[in-house]
Order: sequence, then C-alpha cells, then structure tokens
Amino acid sequence: MLRYLWAMTKIQSLDGTPISPLCYGAMQFGGTADADASRAMYDACRAAGLTFFDTAHVYTGGASETLLGQFIAPERDRLVIATKAAYEGGAGRDNILSSVEDSRRRMDLEVIDILYMHRWDPVTPLEETFETLAQLRHAGTIRYVAVSNYAAWQVMKAQAVAASFDLSISMMQPMYSLVKRQAEVEILPMAQDQGIAVVPYSPLGGGLLTGKYARGGDGRLTTDSRYAARYGQPWMHETAAALTEVAAEAGIDPATLAVAWAARHPAVAAPIISARSVAQLAPSLGALSVTLDDALYKKVTALSPTPAPATDRLEEG
Repeated sequence: MLRYLWAMTKIQSLDGTPISPLCYGAMQFGGTADADASRAMYDACRAAGLTFFDTAHVYTGGASETLLGQFIAPERDRLVIATKAAYEGGAGRDNILSSVEDSRRRMDLEVIDILYMHRWDPVTPLEETFETLAQLRHAGTIRYVAVSNYAAWQVMKAQAVAASFDLSISMMQPMYSLVKRQAEVEILPMAQDQGIAVVPYSPLGGGLLTGKYARGGDGRLTTDSRYAARYGQPWMHETAAALTEVAAEAGIDPATLAVAWAARHPAVAAPIISARSVAQLAPSLGALSVTLDDALYKKVTALSPTPAPATDRLEEG
C-alpha cells in the first residue's frame, strides 16, 4: 500500500501542485457542450479546486483539446493535463508522434503531463510503442506514461516491456462504477501492487446512476446504441433505482453518492467526472465534500453484485 500511495502523490503539476481527488473529463467540450458551456464548466471545476483535466486526440474532432488549451493557458503550470493517443491508427511510432504533435499544437503545450495509450493495440509490437514513449519522455515532451482500457494482463505485459526502456506506467483508466465493477477482480489489485494510480471513467454509468433515465430523461443511453447495450441489463437499472432510494435517505444527490462511492475504493486516485452543463456537473462536484463512512459505503456496495475473485472461488471473495 505504501508503494501505491507514493505513486499517487508523485503525480503533480509543473509547479508541484498535486492532482485533485476528481478529474474533469473534457470529452464534451466542443461537442454537446459549446464553447461557452465548456468554459463555464471549466470555471466551475477550478472554483471547486480541480487541478486535473483529461481529454483525448479523438475527442470532438480536436475541439476538446483546442478549447481546453485556451482555458488552461493563464494557469497552465499549476494544472495536470492528460490526453490520449492511438485510439485510431494503432500504437506505432509514427502515429504516436503525429498524435502528440497535434495535441501539443491544439493545446499550445510544450509538455503534456500525462499521455495515455487510448486502447490496446494487438498488432503493433509493444517494444515499438514503449520505445517511442520512452523517447518522448526523455525529450521532455511528456512527463508520465499511462494506459486506458487495458486488461490487467495487458498492463503487466506492457509494464515489463516499458521497464526495458527504463520506463514505467504511472496511471491507468478503467471503466468503474457501481454497475461496472469488473475492475475489482484484477485491475484494481494489480494497480495497487504495481504502484499505478487509477483514474476510472464513467462513475455515473453513462448517467444511469443519476436516476434521470427512470424519470424519462435523455442522454447517452437513449442516443448511443453502445451505451444502451453497455448498461442494458435489468439488474443495472434496478441498482440505479435502489441507489436513488439510499441517496434520498442519506440526503445526498444520487450522482454525488455514485461518484463518492467510486472514489472511496483505496485503489482509486481520482474518478473522471463530466457533463454537458454546469447544472449537470454540480452533483458530481459535490462528491468533493462527501466522505462515505463504512456503513454507507457497505450499504451502497451491496446494491450491486460483487464480482467473483479471479480464481472464481466464491468462498475467497
């Protein structure tokens, strides 16, 4: 555990400011959130104390990075900025270098704090990927290397290759929420063992855990077939309804409770929150002021099935 805590505290901004306990994901910037709405959400995050912002080369055709770069310009050195490469085009050298240069230009950054490989590339040799990342880090173009959407075995394979270039994976992004707990089986224990900070995305389950869909609201689950399938199991909707009831009893917004629950896991450094407007963002930011006691954490945890351990020996769970 001490090794893991060291990994979390070493990730700082250029002026030494630590990462905040929540990360804002700018996936909506320039898309469902126009420039004014994006700016308002950025300002709300800063007012709440967030120092950690996440984007990607592919988000909204580059508008996300461009807008974020404009917003952070006056205070860049006190913030931690993450972006991602190689979602499209593979994790080969040329694609990584091109993506990084695009991202630096869009955000007007000399150095990118955290660069994620956006997803696993089964074709490109890991040696090519991590030699390229090692060169970027040695040149001072990136500060920390990270991975997103990797399985635990993929992280360990990549970590071994990275070590041959005097490099290590500092951070990773898995999906994690009350209705998506598969990361508890191997990813979160692996991250703790390896000293990798975990920054999980979708702590609200695509908005399911806010309770808005039960009220007839719209969002990704109603507009995107991928999200509809991802969160389409009946038990997930039952869990969301039960969470709304528990939240009401506790006097907490269900979105606040869902984010606070994800943040409570000892392997989690900073859940990624996002929204289309300041009003939609506010309950997630509210998790900053909520600390779940053991009783409430256990009560919320019991609302969804605990995944079996990796050995599938249920008596060991």
